[in-house]
Amino acid sequence: MKQFLYLALLLAVACKTKAPSTVRESTGVYRYDNETAATARTSQYYSEKPPVLARNGMVASAHPEASRVGADILKAGGNAVDAAVAVQFALAVVYPVAGNIGGGGFMVYRDKDGQAYTLDFREKAPQKAHKDMYLDAAGNPIPNLSITGHLASGVPGSVDGMVEAHRRFGRLTWAQVLQPAVDLARRGVVLTEREALGLNRNRAVFTKVNPGKPYFIKADSTEWKTGERLVQPDLAAVLTRIQQQGRAGFYEGETAQLLVAEMQRGGGIITENDLKEYHSAWREPLVGDYKTYRIITMPPSSSGGVALLQLMRLVEPYPLSRWGWNSDSTVQVMIEAERRVYADRAKFLGDIDFVKVPVAQLIDRQYLKNRWADFNWAKATDSKAVSGGTIPGYESLETTHFSVVDKEGNAVSITTTLNGGFGSKVIVGGAGFFMNNEMDDFSIKPGVPNMFGLIGNAANAIAPGKRMLSSMTPTIVERDGKLYMVVGTPGGSTIITSVFQTIMNVLEHGMTMQQSVNALKFHHQWLPDKTTFETGAFSDQTVQKLQGRGYALERLTNSLGRMDCILVRPDGTLEGASDPRADNTSVGF
Repeated sequence: MKQFLYLALLLAVACKTKAPSTVRESTGVYRYDNETAATARTSQYYSEKPPVLARNGMVASAHPEASRVGADILKAGGNAVDAAVAVQFALAVVYPVAGNIGGGGFMVYRDKDGQAYTLDFREKAPQKAHKDMYLDAAGNPIPNLSITGHLASGVPGSVDGMVEAHRRFGRLTWAQVLQPAVDLARRGVVLTEREALGLNRNRAVFTKVNPGKPYFIKADSTEWKTGERLVQPDLAAVLTRIQQQGRAGFYEGETAQLLVAEMQRGGGIITENDLKEYHSAWREPLVGDYKTYRIITMPPSSSGGVALLQLMRLVEPYPLSRWGWNSDSTVQVMIEAERRVYADRAKFLGDIDFVKVPVAQLIDRQYLKNRWADFNWAKATDSKAVSGGTIPGYESLETTHFSVVDKEGNAVSITTTLNGGFGSKVIVGGAGFFMNNEMDDFSIKPGVPNMFGLIGNAANAIAPGKRMLSSMTPTIVERDGKLYMVVGTPGGSTIITSVFQTIMNVLEHGMTMQQSVNALKFHHQWLPDKTTFETGAFSDQTVQKLQGRGYALERLTNSLGRMDCILVRPDGTLEGASDPRADNTSVGF
């Protein structure tokens, strides 16, 4: 009873506490659907959501139905890759805002013996793409042309990526791992409150971009309600073709013809040859150490892995654990690290098949020490004075993540995306799936920000067949040579900083995996020169100290990240940690 009264008192105090009036408000990346959750915080956590514990396998994803599908595949004798493939296709059915067959992504895989592999199934620019395709006659970006509509889409990579992953590492048959998604599309999925709300909010734009198409609009034109069933027969037919024909079921034949016809109908430029020529790429994993931990992450065309290792090594010399979680000193060095890393991202990062990316130099500790030379405890660095570093010889917002660990210790970390929520909003007629708007992730014009405010330059310019730069950061962490952590999140430009904080919360601040996911977060990305933070992430004292040193702070009325992570505890138990900020769910057995 005393504990209950104490918690109640804390709740009352937290509800009355307001951030200083000098801190600006922002709507940021995500919106709270439950304002009570935003105001009733009692600690450093978004909520007190508990972890899921299991011995034989764990799946953590953005949707409870997709996690259940993955766990069922593990129970049926499938390995982590089988389960990951099943989850990817299930998400395309149950989580259309980001789950996809019309997008792309990245996979980091560590097998039970410690061998690591990375697969790049990022979308590519069509062959008819060119660097000025979104500029008007005066050379200025045409608003929204790279964000909404048919011209915004790159050539999808998700299906090819899953085919490649399963071909190399799968144990069950291809038909077995596809069947759950086929069933979900054919029989229908029960809408969560969040999914119903998302479909209703986007109804007008769906109708505008897809005139005359019946997808995601109720026959009686009423709004979707929680608990109603969404049946997708055309998507079921596409998934069945993929199940029966493999890669050819998407990149050739009827599905390819439907996709190309859709592009022609709306002025898009993806051709049948673009689809036929698309192939995902196995990359050399990006591996680095942080203290005694081994970090396995994604190399370019993702910027996330390079940025993550830079961030971790920049803060490595500082006693973050002693300073404490989100103390002013901890936050200051993390912000300053983020400022420099995002400046490097803008200058150097791009598709390594097209440009020279100096990965080894960027994560070199001496280079990073030099980047820190103008750091000043007394005042914030001015981002306008910060540019990408100097390396001799160098030539110049909707995503989802899921993590899987099987009973043998094989681990998969996949981040996959359409880019914006529901991608380009284009639904392929006769097929019923959304296309991506990944072309916006290119640098449309040097120095011009994309939809997430990220700046790019020549390294990320549009070129035919080129993969656009990404912030996705699927990552696996080892401790003492053994699997320790599988992490990742959606969130556009905030992916990198959310993954960074989640890992550091465990390694430096003694949190469990779920506590680390629950913990309130902040974000800085060089430009614009401000730090956004979730309500409650900074104490009043931290806010005052940082503002006194010249830091521009912006308190979010929403949230950052949608983490889905797994930790191996000392006794071998798997701790599934899915984000309380949405429907994210861990399922283990």
